Amino acid sequence: MIDGIRINRVPLYPSHDGSALKRIFNYASFAISSCLYGIFGVRKPDVVYVYHPPLTVGLSASIVSLFRRVPFIYDIQDLWPDTLAATGMINNQRALSIVSSLCSFVYKSAAKLVVLAPGFKEKLIERGVAPDKIELIYNWCDEQALQGIDLGNLHDIRSNGRFNIVFAGNMGKAQGLDSVLDAAKLVLSEAPQVLLVMVGGGLEVTRLKKRAEDEKITNIIFLPQMPMSQIGRVLAAADVLLVHLKDDPLFSITVPSKTQAYLAAGKPILMAVRGDAADLVCEAQAGICVSPEDVKAIAQTFVDFSKKSKDELSKMGLNGAFFYQQNLSLEVGCRKFIDVFENVLEKNS
Repeated sequence: MIDGIRINRVPLYPSHDGSALKRIFNYASFAISSCLYGIFGVRKPDVVYVYHPPLTVGLSASIVSLFRRVPFIYDIQDLWPDTLAATGMINNQRALSIVSSLCSFVYKSAAKLVVLAPGFKEKLIERGVAPDKIELIYNWCDEQALQGIDLGNLHDIRSNGRFNIVFAGNMGKAQGLDSVLDAAKLVLSEAPQVLLVMVGGGLEVTRLKKRAEDEKITNIIFLPQMPMSQIGRVLAAADVLLVHLKDDPLFSITVPSKTQAYLAAGKPILMAVRGDAADLVCEAQAGICVSPEDVKAIAQTFVDFSKKSKDELSKMGLNGAFFYQQNLSLEVGCRKFIDVFENVLEKNS
């Protein structure tokens, strides 16, 4: 029991390493056990809510929905097979085609699809899904972690006298952070007041650290991965918050999860991502948007931000926080989900 809610756990094969076969066992084992439990282990529900990825959870829900004669809502957080191809998880075209067919089956089986960005909705419509079957509900952030923040013990950020641009989160291949290091290198002499603060873990951290050290990019510091409760303190201590992803068509139709946290933190944002995420920041008037992997543009924006007055920076931050509360917050998202559930139940009654 968690907060009065019963959590039912089912067995699976645990694996999150790089082995494709082990990952398949992980996905398939949970799909099978959740499907059997959903059919035989619990009383008949009113509605089934499914969080994707992986696709196999949707397949399980489709079968449970069929046997129990109840509708299910499919919350799509990753667009498959696009993500599999973009990240290199699957490169075989035949395999991708099979995944695409399975996705279409799940979409057809679901009573309603929920997506996190307008681009997802456009892609699904292109693939034959009826527009009125799709609801756009933006993700929200861990709002509690951003409240009542104590800024003590952040000497690396608060007491260095520099203009701190913070990147917080996973540092993997999808983030394309070599371009950010290149930009930092460009502004070393022109804007010595700028300091890039990289916070988090990921596959690329060790290599990026070594590169910064080897090339004497001294306006970058790396802080270790930390829980969200501490990340909130880092965001609050920053002057500007940075989002960067590789220049891939897939990333133009998604909204990185850090976008919501950055807006809620009330700090100016440097958004180096195309498409939906940039549109949010521009609509909110919460920062500056540049093309991803455009080293010169990113470097110039570092400099431009550092020359803005405190009032200008504060206005951007306040704009972002207001926009978040009005459009992306937990309260707004929950209200929309309740509307979706009630709509589905009404049609099914």
